[in-house]
Amino acid sequence: MSEPSGAALPTESERRLYQQVLDQGGRVSFREAVEQDPTGVLRLMELGLLQHDAAEQALTAVNPRAVSDRISAELRAEGTRMLLRAEEMPTLLEDLTHAYDATPRRADRSSVVQHVDRSEQIRLRVRQLASEAYEEELSLHPGGAGPADLLEDALDRTRRFLERGGTIRTVYEPTALLDATTVRWAERLTGWGGRFRTLSEPFSRLLVFDRRIAVVPASADNSSAAFIEDPAVVSFLVAAFERDWERADLVQWRAAGHEPEGESVVPVHEQVGRLLAQGLTQKTVASRLGLGERTVAAHISRLRELHDAETLFQLGWQMRGAGEQGD
Repeated sequence: MSEPSGAALPTESERRLYQQVLDQGGRVSFREAVEQDPTGVLRLMELGLLQHDAAEQALTAVNPRAVSDRISAELRAEGTRMLLRAEEMPTLLEDLTHAYDATPRRADRSSVVQHVDRSEQIRLRVRQLASEAYEEELSLHPGGAGPADLLEDALDRTRRFLERGGTIRTVYEPTALLDATTVRWAERLTGWGGRFRTLSEPFSRLLVFDRRIAVVPASADNSSAAFIEDPAVVSFLVAAFERDWERADLVQWRAAGHEPEGESVVPVHEQVGRLLAQGLTQKTVASRLGLGERTVAAHISRLRELHDAETLFQLGWQMRGAGEQGD
């Protein structure tokens, strides 16, 4: 697509030539001007700043206001055409997109599972898959969401993915409720349509993108990962995720991770302990904090270990005593 005539402004030498024409009353001999600077004359004529009178073989200066108005109109028209073409681009490539999505994945068994070593290479490959995901991201994350800087880098991409209709479902361990970074991440994405739950049972790390490719650890220390494209294996892993998702607890991330403005943040397990000390039942505690009963049970188990309490009654009694001492 050709550029509008106003895409390039006059150079310094061309500006001086135009000024010389003005100094001579705005009209000069065409032959003399061409002998002096043929390239400059041609450029000023192309820009419309000089007009050639063929009958009198003269050059006349044109008001720059008229020229700038014309060039501005050309640029605005060109910008409008480019914006319209940008809007049309997804439609223009729609047939190729459908063809890509409909193409069966390679059946070459040597490429169905790819092992990637080193954490940085794994993260790069996962980021690539996330950027290419179009419909769904499923994940099981033992622990929390991850380092805050990595989450911040992924925030815009994740927001755009959700806003265009993609779905994100993630399962964390209950301890994620104690991690401020994870709580903020889950709260923000929940506001955009993401869904997060916690599961008290042990589970392994898993990522699935568009039910097409899955990522699982290939070593105990997570320094190696397997990227799986075999449809049968991916379907099996998706079914495993769905079972864990159904057993996982719904969580009110704001209620679980934030206190009213102006008050200090109290860890969730301490909130559980305080309510137990008031004589509330496990079910009532879960309802009061907006947590699932399994999540509350996990916090109670941790509190019993911390306070070396054998029974729930003993734990409540010890928590009540600790509260009185604190007062």
